[in-house]
Amino acid sequence: MTAATPAEMPDLPAPVLGGIWRYGARPLGGRSNGLNLIRLVLAAMVLFAHGFYLAGAGHGPIVNGHNIGGWAVMGFFAISGYLITGSRLRKSLGSYLVLRVARIFPAFLVCLCVIAFVFTPFAYHRTHGTLDGVGTTPTTPLDFVFVNAGLHINTWECAGTPAGLPYGDPVWNGSLWSLYYEFLCYLIIAALMSMTLFRASAWPTGVALGVSVVVFANVERLMPYVGHNVDVRLLLQLLPFFLSGAWLYMLRDRIAFTWPVASGALVVGVVVAQVPSWGPQLAAPCLAYVVLWLGAVVRSPRLVAANDISYGFYIYAWPSQQLLAMFGVHALGIGYYLDIVVYDLAAVALTVPFAVGSWLLIERRMLDRARKVTSVRRAGAQAATPEKV
Repeated sequence: MTAATPAEMPDLPAPVLGGIWRYGARPLGGRSNGLNLIRLVLAAMVLFAHGFYLAGAGHGPIVNGHNIGGWAVMGFFAISGYLITGSRLRKSLGSYLVLRVARIFPAFLVCLCVIAFVFTPFAYHRTHGTLDGVGTTPTTPLDFVFVNAGLHINTWECAGTPAGLPYGDPVWNGSLWSLYYEFLCYLIIAALMSMTLFRASAWPTGVALGVSVVVFANVERLMPYVGHNVDVRLLLQLLPFFLSGAWLYMLRDRIAFTWPVASGALVVGVVVAQVPSWGPQLAAPCLAYVVLWLGAVVRSPRLVAANDISYGFYIYAWPSQQLLAMFGVHALGIGYYLDIVVYDLAAVALTVPFAVGSWLLIERRMLDRARKVTSVRRAGAQAATPEKV
């Protein structure tokens, strides 16, 4: 999923704590971190988890009510919280919003168009043997793009496709649901970090994190007051992970990413995460630390470090899996687990070209343009400010 890129990631100051807190410390700043690779692995975990659903093979591994893909999304939000908070603190509100919109919306809109005008006609023809009516059958391709363009997914099918697949319901891209809540988190950070209190110290963000956990722990009591709005529930479910990443960024000059602390955080996080219902949210700071520590320890290959295809991989994996299911790749009859493995590997092979194209043709270009626009505006504002004498 989306977040600030390595180009936006500065070298961070050394933490002030020493002793055991610094043993085996690894820096996370600069271009040498492994966050691009970690995000790509998380996107692959989402594909793997969805493979069970889309092949009609059950739910796959479940941990405290969440499949592997759900835990991967939580990891995405932790990383995004860390990187996005840094972006907001380094940039004006206007520049921050321009970059966030450029990062998430163009590739998302292109993905909707690819589904509506490439995947849908193919699936429609395969189902009906003709393209007659593909442009007028509800939900029409144009309507599919229009009603989903605001990131909130209001319809999952397009022209009645995909139909007759193991998943059952006609869903073209079940991965897109999380983008709406991620962008809401961007706006929350934009608001919080516009206040001097939050910019000056880490404790207000820590308090906000604690409040978010308490609120989610009592979400059932809250639901009647928001009309049982599922959007509120999902935002509150993911917000603690985003704020955990934000809090760790605010503590960047006081903590270090070390394997002893990461080991302890992993143990505590796994135990606490078993608390029914809201355990994962309570464990969010520990789990966020572990994911970010992995980003500090692992080094992305040069090609991956320079090209962040994780977002494109995430948004094209599900429709690619659905296309493969149309050809029966999910059920080759070579064994339950082998069928899933072959299906997932084929999905990776089909998804990667879409992800690379999304990065090279859309995401990188839009980010470069957004950076140029914001740098020109900043330079203009500085030139317009009279020097003090």
